[in-house]
Amino acid sequence: MKKKIKKFLFTKLAKRNIQSFGDGLTVNNRTIFNKRTIIGEDCHFNGLRVQGDGQVTIGDHFHSGHGCILITSNHNYMGTALPYDHTNISKDITIGRNVWLGLNVIILPGVRIGDGVIIQAGSVVTKDVPDLAIAGGHPAKVFSYRDKKHYYNLDKNKV
Repeated sequence: MKKKIKKFLFTKLAKRNIQSFGDGLTVNNRTIFNKRTIIGEDCHFNGLRVQGDGQVTIGDHFHSGHGCILITSNHNYMGTALPYDHTNISKDITIGRNVWLGLNVIILPGVRIGDGVIIQAGSVVTKDVPDLAIAGGHPAKVFSYRDKKHYYNLDKNKV
C-alpha cells in the first residue's frame, strides 16, 4: 500500500511543474522537471532531474532508471567574467519514443536521442544518438543496435 501512495504523490507533485504530459505518466521516485518539459504517453520515471531552462521533449513509452539528469543549460565561459559570467546558455533536449535510460545517465544540453534507443547505466551523453542505437560510456558511444525488424514489428503491434 505504501508503494501505491508514494507513486501517487510523486506523480502528482511532478505534474505540477510539467508544461504538458500524456496519459499513463508514472513517477515512482522523486523526479523534478522544469516548466518547459513535454512528456508523451505511458512514460515512467524512477528518479530523474531536469536542470536548466531549456526545453525537454520526451516521446511516448519512455523509461528512466534512478538518478538520471538532463542538463539543458550551461554557464557562459565565453562571457565577460572568469571562470564564467552571470549568463546561461540553454539548449533543448529531445528524446524519442520507446527510449530506456539506465541508472545514473546524464544527458548534456542540445542532445537528441532517437527512437528505440537504450542508454547504458552510468553513461554521459554528449552528442546525438541515432534511432535504435544502444550506447554507453563516458562519453557515450554507440556499440550496438536493436534488431530493426523485431523493433518495428513490436512498435507496429503496440506490444
